[in-house]
Amino acid sequence: MIQKLEISGVHMVVGDDLRKYIMKKVGHLDKYIPKHARESVHAEVRLKETNTKTRNERTCEVILHLPKEVIAVSETTINMYAAIDIAEEKLKMRVHKYKETHGTPQLHRRVLAKLKRQSL
Repeated sequence: MIQKLEISGVHMVVGDDLRKYIMKKVGHLDKYIPKHARESVHAEVRLKETNTKTRNERTCEVILHLPKEVIAVSETTINMYAAIDIAEEKLKMRVHKYKETHGTPQLHRRVLAKLKRQSL
């Protein structure tokens, strides 16, 4: 679970149900983060509600502060829960790319050595 998780609402009040849902979705992204980076991860979630005569929009913006990189994802839909779900999926993909580029090289060597042994 991500220890430092800030949730704020712009033009809206974030209720307990929405706060628990965000903690469930965004808080459990630490299993996709490399082990060496888990201690210093900091996440900010900004929820914004825009109501006009022509359209009603809910925006979820998640900013994940990792060592050596900051990942920001934003999604706008009609439903806030759907925006959180889509932002979480986008964040998973971006964290997976981060893990590939900033992962430990020893792990890659071990995996390659194991594959080499299996092919012989």
